Amino acid sequence: KTKKKLEDKWIADSDVIAQALEEKYPEPPLATPPDKAQLGQKYFPPFIGFLKSKDSSDGTEQALLDELTSFDNYLKDNGPFINGVTISAADLALGPKLYHMEIALGHYKNCLFQIHFHM
Repeated sequence: KTKKKLEDKWIADSDVIAQALEEKYPEPPLATPPDKAQLGQKYFPPFIGFLKSKDSSDGTEQALLDELTSFDNYLKDNGPFINGVTISAADLALGPKLYHMEIALGHYKNCLFQIHFHM
């Protein structure tokens, strides 16, 4: 895990890092509007389903690809960030999660997912 040091305290969780930065440096604000807070999070259940799947024909891989494609299309149409042209805490927290997903799928499923969103 990536750790960041803030005021002599190590923080490992990306969500907590974004929150700590928001508190210490409130301008520009990183708060994600409530109506956009869940964007970029819908990939997680299909990711877990595919990661745990033992049946390559059960549709879990396609469900994950569909969700990632949907999110990429959202960014193309509304981005480059979740909140449009303004980066938010959701964007900062999402990067490490997608990286971990890419590494886990490469290791456990022996598949190469190269995540390149239109950010």
